Amino acid sequence: MMNHFKLLIDSLFYPKKLAAYRLLPIGKTLQYVFILVSAITIFSFIQFLMGVSDPSTNIQGLTEYIEDIIWLLYPFAFILLFLTSTVVIFVRISIYAFVGIVILKILNRRGEYRHMWRTASLAITWSTLLSILFSMLQLSSTVSTMIGILITIILLVVASAKYPKIPKK
Repeated sequence: MMNHFKLLIDSLFYPKKLAAYRLLPIGKTLQYVFILVSAITIFSFIQFLMGVSDPSTNIQGLTEYIEDIIWLLYPFAFILLFLTSTVVIFVRISIYAFVGIVILKILNRRGEYRHMWRTASLAITWSTLLSILFSMLQLSSTVSTMIGILITIILLVVASAKYPKIPKK
């Protein structure tokens, strides 16, 4: 059985293997995606904690109110971050899978949306990890998004080239 660490290493360093992973069970793919979502959520929650613990404004009433409900704020913030990260990642994967289907048609390769969705879910690893890095470096979100899109599409092109060709009639 394929472990998640091997999937991470292969998705980072062996983009040609992404096409072979299109045959993975959807459960294994979803587990991998939720590991990525968890990494983003934990990083975002740490940023949230650092922002709440160090108020940048000097509004006395607001800081007293936050101190009163802090025990309630953290669990709801974590759940909200997890849910929004999940939705964003799944929408991104679905859009990339659609782009991958277009790439398959252009390259005259055989594949279905479900196969490309699995490939795209592994191809977003670089953009996900780079978005965390760029956030720490406080790089512009537009620049980091464009870099992530470019890298993911390049990985989808490389993986799509390894899909089987459509037989000529």
